[in-house]
Amino acid sequence: MFLVKRIYQVQPGKARQAATILDKIGKAYEEAGTRSASTVYFNSGTTPGDKDTVVMQWTDESLESAYREDRVRVDTSHISGGLGDISLGSRIEFWELLTEEKYA
Repeated sequence: MFLVKRIYQVQPGKARQAATILDKIGKAYEEAGTRSASTVYFNSGTTPGDKDTVVMQWTDESLESAYREDRVRVDTSHISGGLGDISLGSRIEFWELLTEEKYA
């Protein structure tokens, strides 16, 4: 089991707007059955941490190529249009989750 985190740096004052867009995108993937429920969190400068940062995270049983033939495409263009205008960049992190089967 893996935790996938997509981390966005956004323009000042746009973290909540980006978080709203990403939450809608996550729900679209979940409704299509291609992804588990996601959690979106952000810092617009009101809490300690990386300011103007938005994180979307979800879990997945395995890591698979986005270019695989059997990948179900989810059209989020009607939701995500404004994200490109306010995003300064993003990165993705993959974390392996500890389960009892993996105990050392």
